Formats: sequence, structure tokens, C-alpha cells
Amino acid sequence: MLNMDKKLAKREEEGKIIRAGIVGAGQMGRGMVTQMALMKGIMPAIVSDIKFENVINAFHYAGISDDEIAVAKTLEEANRYMEQGKYVATENSDFISQANLVEVAIDVTGVPEVGVKIAIDAMNNHKHVVMMDVETDVVIGSYLKKLGDKNGVIYTGSAGDEPGAVMELYSFARAMGMDVKVMGKGKNNKLDYDCNPDTVLEEATRRKMSPRMLTSFKDGTKTMVEMTAMSNATGLVPDVVGGHGPSASPKDRCADLNEIFKLKKDGGILNRHGVVEYVNGIAPGVFVTVTTSNEEIAYQMGYHSMGPGPLWTLYRPYHLCNLETPLTVAKIVIDGEPTIIPLDGPVSECIAVAKRDLKAGETIDGIGGYTTYGSIATAEETYAKGYVVYALVNKNTRMKCDVKKGTLLTLDMVELDTSTQLYQVRKEQDKMYNNGYALK
Repeated sequence: MLNMDKKLAKREEEGKIIRAGIVGAGQMGRGMVTQMALMKGIMPAIVSDIKFENVINAFHYAGISDDEIAVAKTLEEANRYMEQGKYVATENSDFISQANLVEVAIDVTGVPEVGVKIAIDAMNNHKHVVMMDVETDVVIGSYLKKLGDKNGVIYTGSAGDEPGAVMELYSFARAMGMDVKVMGKGKNNKLDYDCNPDTVLEEATRRKMSPRMLTSFKDGTKTMVEMTAMSNATGLVPDVVGGHGPSASPKDRCADLNEIFKLKKDGGILNRHGVVEYVNGIAPGVFVTVTTSNEEIAYQMGYHSMGPGPLWTLYRPYHLCNLETPLTVAKIVIDGEPTIIPLDGPVSECIAVAKRDLKAGETIDGIGGYTTYGSIATAEETYAKGYVVYALVNKNTRMKCDVKKGTLLTLDMVELDTSTQLYQVRKEQDKMYNNGYALK
């Protein structure tokens, strides 16, 4: 993001304000609106949420007065108010994809079925898309990337989200000629596969979070989703299903990881290099562990206090999530570049695991729920064994047979809801790559 401050200031001086549309004004959306309103050269021009008061509150948190806010009930009103320079509030998310002056649409809902509609509608209306809903990206990201290319717009993940934050380190290391052996993130919450919205309710209330969102953090699903996004953007893979999840300390520049991430034959934990991982104890940071075959560079790394090698860890001790997203918007419009995009076809998949014993005929739920959690496996293994892609599980999914807690669910065990747009688009993506995944 070098010199982006100057580039945005120039846009402000020239009156070329970047107008962004934001869908979702909960905790993440509210912070994004506030941050964007403080910046030069960009504005949260139109914001939608199914709870209209969330939109108004978001604008108020940003210090925007009522006389600067206009409520749009129709697309015509939204267009007119934006032309007048107003901040537009609406309950209708379709306006984000359709309003004339919106340059970039941002999905902050965290709901895959919403995310797919926003992304497709926006790009078909020739608007760039920033997907903060990583759960959507890891299911149909390759399809959405191709759709963006077809329409001459950019589809991307967000700066600040862990996949976007670590992508900066990954690109930095590779640009310097380093060989990236491991790429990953810290785990924020102690792993608890058994948690559900009821068991986390008190903590969620105290932290002003959705119980389902906190559940998805604590049961590891969000971490697995984020690792899948990292894998799909780089070609790195999980070493084992679900990753190893070692513990380490950020002290001394994560020197622990230099030893932990050696191969097993050298005293480490890995069967191979070129992997994505998560680490307990270094949250909220992200990292890449690198090496070089050049003796002089190895000497220089030691001289710069990075350790004796042969592995060195580059660590960023923070990710500011929604607060950094406006920088991705600016990078798209000003530089014509994405933050993180999937490769041409999935490398890994986030798959479904039984959180408890499940019975035939039982309806199960998905992300942040009571019955399942997410893990990561290579795409190759997923298709060969027929694992269930996790985001396709919703409240209408039904078990066909009994399974034990901890079972990796397969397509022959469940009856998926085939009526959703997400499911249908995923089918199209599978056909696109002829990967043999057996969706009906």
C-alpha cells in the first residue's frame, strides 16, 4: 500500500471521490463505514442492512450528521441522492449492485448465500467486488474471479482479513527471491470443537458478538476457511487434514516456528513443505516461514537478527480486518490491482465435520452452529473421497445415515439443499474444471 495516502489525497483534491457500496452494517460493517469516512478520496456512499437501524448507527458512529444522510426506498432515489453527495441508507442490498455511481461493492454479511448474489449481481453490472465473506470465496471464488474477468472488473478478497494480510508477506518474500515453505495465521481463541451458540452465549454477549460468529471462531471453522483461502490463492496445501496447529510464541520474531516447521526428518512436525498452517499463541498475527539456498543471503539473514536458519519467519503481529478493507477498494480503483484472488481452480476445500453424533433423518446446520464444524483438506482428497464442501451445509441439510462425532462428512451421508444459488453456482464451477465432484 506504499504511497496510497498520497494517491487518495490527490483523488480528494481533484474531486474524484471513490464511491463504495457496503452490504452489512453489523460490527464489521460499522467499523468499515467509520474508517472509510475518516479517509481522503473515498466514501461509504451507500450502505444497506436488513436491520435499517444498523445503517443509521453506522453513519452516526462515523460522525455523519442526519442532514448528510438520505434514505432510499427506490433505486431512482439512491441514484439521485448519491449524485447530490449524500450518504445513502437503505434496506435493499440490490441497490449496492445497481446504483450508477457505485464503483466497488463490498460484502460484509458473512452469509454465503447473500455473498454469492451480491458478487454476481455487482460484477454483471460492471462493478468491482471486495469479498469479506471468505466463506463464499472458498466455495466459488474461482468462478467469481472468471466472472470478474469476463466483465472487465476486479474480484478480490480484502486487506486486513488474515488471508489478505498474509498475502502481503507472501508477495514480499517471493519478490525478494525467498522460497516460502509455510504460510499461516495465529489462532485467536482456544480451540473447542464442542462449542455451540448456547455454550458461548455469555461470552458472546459480553463481547458484543453474534453467538454463531463466536462459535465459528472457537470451533476452528473460521481458521479453516481462512487457510483454505490462503491455499487457493497460492497453491500451498494443508500438510494433513485440519492442519497441525502447533503452539508458539511471537517472542524473538517467532523463532519457535523456525524449528517447529522443519521437516520431520530434521526434527520438525511437517511431512512436506509448501503448506498452510495455523499456530496457537501468536494471534492476531500472520506469518510466512521462508528459506534460501544462497549462502550469502543466509548469512545476511542471520546478521539481521532473523536467526541461524535454514528457516526464518516473517511475522506481522496484527490484522485490522474491516478497518483495512478501504485500502483494498482504493487499490482496485487507483492501481487496478486485487489484494488476494484464487487461482484457476480450487487447491483446497473447507469440508464439514460432525460436531457430535448425528442421526439419520436429522436436520443439521452449518457455520457457527450446533452440529458441524469446518476443516481443511486438499481439493484432490476432497473430490476423491467425496467430502462435503462445508458452506453448502445449511439449515435444510439432512442426514441420510447415522455418523459418529468427528466423522468427515461425505456426499453419500447427507442430503444437501440444492435450491440455493450458492449450490447451483458451485455446480457450474465444478463443470468448469471437470473435477469429478459429484453434486446432483
